[in-house]
Amino acid sequence: MGFRRIGPAVTAAGLASVLCVTAVAPAAAATPRSWEYRALGLASAHRIAQGEGITVAVLDSGVEKDHPAVAGRVTTGPDFQKDGLRPGDPRWGEHGTAMASDVLKVAPKAKILSVRVIDDKKEDAGRVRQGPSPVAQGIDYAVDHGAQVISMSLGGDSFSHEFNDEDMNALARAAHKGIPVLASAGNSAEVFNDVEYPAGYPGVIAVAATQQGGRRAGFSTVRTYNAVAAPGVGIMSAKNTGGFRPVSGTSPATALASGVVAVMLSHNHKLTPAQVRAVLAKTAHHPPGGYSPLFGHGQIDAAAAVRAAANPPSVATAPVQHKGNEHPAGQDGTSKTGHPPLDTAETTIGYSAGGVGLVMLLGAVLIGVLGRRRAKANATAGGPAGPAGFPAPPQF
Repeated sequence: MGFRRIGPAVTAAGLASVLCVTAVAPAAAATPRSWEYRALGLASAHRIAQGEGITVAVLDSGVEKDHPAVAGRVTTGPDFQKDGLRPGDPRWGEHGTAMASDVLKVAPKAKILSVRVIDDKKEDAGRVRQGPSPVAQGIDYAVDHGAQVISMSLGGDSFSHEFNDEDMNALARAAHKGIPVLASAGNSAEVFNDVEYPAGYPGVIAVAATQQGGRRAGFSTVRTYNAVAAPGVGIMSAKNTGGFRPVSGTSPATALASGVVAVMLSHNHKLTPAQVRAVLAKTAHHPPGGYSPLFGHGQIDAAAAVRAAANPPSVATAPVQHKGNEHPAGQDGTSKTGHPPLDTAETTIGYSAGGVGLVMLLGAVLIGVLGRRRAKANATAGGPAGPAGFPAPPQF
């Protein structure tokens, strides 16, 4: 996902009404398939279920409901961001439309409840707003309006690096209602590898990103709260202005994973959030050595997860009295106090590159200062110049 710091608290007000559309034939057939279709085993999963009867709340920047990839599947809820943008503006719904199309690619018969809690305006970077948290309001709205899955491709500067009580309380209410919540692990591994929220909140299923071949995507944040991983590089997604384009990030990975959960729930409506997590973890393509903060329990196997959803494990979720000195193990037997040695090679390279970049930056500043002095001494005047290069591919 694109990262822009807007802070966890944003002034918001709900819309006076909810716009609804009538469900028609699945729209996801309009979305071009990319490598994730085979990586997730969607052909086999779709022979069992396709998300029938499940509503996925996409808490994001809005969804252009008339795009062919989502047409007829979207109910538009309140705009808690309330920044004056409207559907049709090219800066409205860029991220959210892409994420909704990715959910429906995996769960073509599911419905989308779009709740706008962030914006796509780049000029908002760094601005902290006051007022109620739009994300907390969005979670509560989704809980109260029939969502069975909540998908939040939020994190980093687009949301916050800070713990927020409002959001935590809203997530607790979602858990109490038995609604699984998924969030993107973040795209900061190559920068500072910061803790990301809402992925870091207890109970949230944090999704890391993989590239073709099953390796971790280099940008995918490495944290011990990572639960599972999903394809997140070059995922064909809907553009809010029409058409499609490949996007990369833990955002599309989260949307795809949310679609998998929707398919699981359509096969077994009684799954609890704890059972959803346990099934995803047990059926994933486990990395060597077992659980790892690089991938969580591994890349999701949608077909295996849907089959296992029919007979989920019994997962105790009620508080229990602690006895003895041993720490409890996870549902897969993984100790909660340790994990296999972390392969930090890629992250180390990122930090090293950052250090080299800082040295180069300082050198460039020094060269610039000397150059200006020389130019002044020679009484010459030069036009402005800037770096040129190829634009980076969209990263969500």
